[in-house]
Amino acid sequence: MAKYSKKASEKVEQAMHEKKRGTLKTGSGKKVTSDKQAIAIGLSQAKKEGAKVPKKDNN
Repeated sequence: MAKYSKKASEKVEQAMHEKKRGTLKTGSGKKVTSDKQAIAIGLSQAKKEGAKVPKKDNN
């Protein structure tokens, strides 16, 4: 299992809350509907801020 930093976990949690409230948007402005997409957005935001986010594991 990949190990994420506390900051990355907080960003994902924040993105999930926004998704549930209906305020999380994609880059093109569409509303996010899937949990996987919300998690990806949260990890991407955390990575931009310099948080420890492991590389994608392609099994």
